[in-house]
Amino acid sequence: MKAVVYESFSKPPRLMSVPDPVPPPHGVVVKVKATGVCRSDWHGWMGHDPDIRLPHVPGHEFAGVVQAVGNLVKCFKVGDRVTVPFINACGFCSECQSGNHQVCHQQTQPGFTHWGSFAEYVAVHHSDVNLVRLPEELDFVTAASLGCRFATSFRAIVDQGRVSAGQWVAVHGCGGVGLSAIMIAAAAGANVIAIDVVESRLEMARTLGAVAAINSTQVSNVAEAIKDMTKGGVHVSLDAVGHQQTCINSILNLRKRGKHIQVGLMLGDQAYPAIPMGKVIADELELIGSHGMQAYRYGAMMEMLQSGKLLPQKLLGRTISLEQSIDVLMTLDRSTVPGVTVVTEF
Repeated sequence: MKAVVYESFSKPPRLMSVPDPVPPPHGVVVKVKATGVCRSDWHGWMGHDPDIRLPHVPGHEFAGVVQAVGNLVKCFKVGDRVTVPFINACGFCSECQSGNHQVCHQQTQPGFTHWGSFAEYVAVHHSDVNLVRLPEELDFVTAASLGCRFATSFRAIVDQGRVSAGQWVAVHGCGGVGLSAIMIAAAAGANVIAIDVVESRLEMARTLGAVAAINSTQVSNVAEAIKDMTKGGVHVSLDAVGHQQTCINSILNLRKRGKHIQVGLMLGDQAYPAIPMGKVIADELELIGSHGMQAYRYGAMMEMLQSGKLLPQKLLGRTISLEQSIDVLMTLDRSTVPGVTVVTEF
């Protein structure tokens, strides 16, 4: 099969011909029809993820058709249209048994623990636990955008943040995760403030439901500007970037007993932000991590898609070829292209 492969961290990947994957007994091989290019892929390429072993094929948010099935798989067959969360659970450990597949002790992640979806085919482990059937009316490009950014944002807003109508919500960073969170929070009836450094992204945020937008390069103190705007601070705030400054701003712009949700990965030189713990204690703030979403929770998200309350297709920025994904991956940390980039040509 054709695949994008990097043999050294931070060095240009190459489009290569490599062996097709074989389904594990409990898993399947999916023929990839669409795969997103995500900032997490960039972190992996930079060498920030200890699970990656070289040479490596990135890619973790994808949709496609089941191509081959292991002999222990009971619920899926060749030809099924599917997507999958980026965290694949084992289904057996204590966290899985408690319903928390997203923090499975023995999780696998295509594109990190094994070769991913920047390829014609990708293996999925424990598919009866992890695969999600796609409604016929949901196209592969839209479905590919669900597996990481949209599903992660859905859980962050709905399950972790428990956002409700009338609340103020701040979203720091208007990339794929941030824009998804804005759409979902707005659909929940919240008043959403979008924060970014790129005007085109802020414009897109407004079209997705943000009631206000702040260009952080044009204000001296982001947190104070938000507290002034909301007369005391927001109820829920997301750092969708994974930068020390956005993390701190997200905490400082909260009202008393507010919730900070950390969604953006804090890796490399951004791993240890100076948390204002005095404010956390005095204001009884909650600091909450959010990392993916269980496959069984996709039903609630799909219902909102099918009802028209959520329209993830509006998040699509551009479609590209597998070969073009190489340049996009290497420049993702400084890209100003709004919306989600999806590979559709293999």
